[in-house]
Amino acid sequence: MSLATRRARIPRLSRFGWLMGLYAENHVRFARLFPSAALSVGTYHSSVGDGLDLQLDVIECHPYTTQLRLTYAMRDPVTGEQDPSAYLRLYHDARQLEVTNCYVGRRWQDVIGMYPPAAEVLDHRTRMNTFLGKWLEYLAERGHGVATLRPVDAGTSTGGRDEKNLAANA
Repeated sequence: MSLATRRARIPRLSRFGWLMGLYAENHVRFARLFPSAALSVGTYHSSVGDGLDLQLDVIECHPYTTQLRLTYAMRDPVTGEQDPSAYLRLYHDARQLEVTNCYVGRRWQDVIGMYPPAAEVLDHRTRMNTFLGKWLEYLAERGHGVATLRPVDAGTSTGGRDEKNLAANA
């Protein structure tokens, strides 16, 4: 059997298929760190004593999706925006986690323009989701997770129930 014959038998993964695989891997990484079922709308902080406190904002919760923002509790000195910051959409039924916008100094329109070709959009989404995967791995290595995640204001934003849910799921 020649190399060409063996190569023909290996199925190829499209760029879109690769991106969907990244979404699934990121869902697994995120679920290991922060069980989304225990989170309700509000702001959470995770501190591991390294000076880089993590902030997780649960923006909206719907039956099949949750909108999130993951960032460090730091501000860009020029823009005042939290940086780095990733806006995420968690698909509960499909077990996918997608970066919808990634703020690292610039907005997507500044990076790829207002009307980019489809291939450029796909490449940009692949880069953002690869970044998220690496960031989630880094956070896990540093010790962030359900044990370090605390609601910012348990009295008003969550009624204290999230801290109990997080502890129960730990």
